[in-house]
Amino acid sequence: MQIDFHHGVTYTVARLAGFEHQQASTIAYCAQYVDDAVNGGLVRFDNGALFERISSAHKMLDYRNFRELANHYVWIPFHFLPGNGGLPAGKEPDGKFVDKLICRPNSDVAQQMVRECILRQDTPYGLHRLGITMHVYADTWAHQGFAGIRDRVNEATRLVDEWGVPDCKFRERMTGYFMSEAMPLGHGAVLSQPDKPYLRWGYTNGRGEKIWRDNPKDFLEAADYMCQAMQRYRLKNPDAIVPGLPPLDRQLIATLFETLTYPDRKIRHRLWLAAIADGKFSFGRAVVDYIPKGKLSWKFLALGTERERDRGDEVFPYREQFLASDWKYFHDALQAHRLFVLHDLLPRYGICAA
Repeated sequence: MQIDFHHGVTYTVARLAGFEHQQASTIAYCAQYVDDAVNGGLVRFDNGALFERISSAHKMLDYRNFRELANHYVWIPFHFLPGNGGLPAGKEPDGKFVDKLICRPNSDVAQQMVRECILRQDTPYGLHRLGITMHVYADTWAHQGFAGIRDRVNEATRLVDEWGVPDCKFRERMTGYFMSEAMPLGHGAVLSQPDKPYLRWGYTNGRGEKIWRDNPKDFLEAADYMCQAMQRYRLKNPDAIVPGLPPLDRQLIATLFETLTYPDRKIRHRLWLAAIADGKFSFGRAVVDYIPKGKLSWKFLALGTERERDRGDEVFPYREQFLASDWKYFHDALQAHRLFVLHDLLPRYGICAA
């Protein structure tokens, strides 16, 4: 999914789940920042203090850059959560090990990830972790059928549009990308097709199976389950019976998925923020923004830097407020999420991923 969903829709759904504006803003910022946190390594301060951070994405999410992106520490815990064939822990899907790694919508693995987030919310970075969790949870719908490793299962040929007609425009864009022949990573062979809310499309995967995708339907289902997850979070009860999206808001979200058909994700994002500012949803008017880098960004407020990428040898001025900054809390939450997914959650399903 792209910024229109991870930021605009996540904010909307958080408000509909009952969070106040500032809380929803924090959740939505973190959900999108998963795609923008491209720097990792030590942060050094002028007083000798150190802070260890990890990256949750690579520059531009460039699926063509195999060498840089073939990284289990990024793709599996943050973008292509293994689905274990949709089966609970202790059950084995048919096929090979890669069949356990294929992402599945709302899998038992994903549900257990959400449960852990709800149960561990009493930390300074609880809302930040919720935003990260909502990013990964949403992506189980968008990235279904693909694995966060380089494997033939990710190949895609015979792409068709919503009428079943060969997608010639897409074929032209793919010329020279050599995707399928190079054992693509994730959904690299179909570029951003799975991430656009308005698309209906199909393809033949590397196993010769014809796959049909209805993104508007999948994205609406994801939004509803996210709302339920956040309602349970507010109740501090992962088993609570909750209503999900209010019917009128659900219909408006569905309409926006269908009608905002601009290929440019930034345009769709602006239109989502405009709908929020205009009071289209039942929670009323709200002004929401997202500044990932530069002045007024979380990173700027924490470290005082406007750089998008760090060289690695910087020494930042230390300020006492750093320890309680949103940027630090986000990175604390990244560490907690990745540690749980790779070292606790996935082994329950017989998956050793890193």
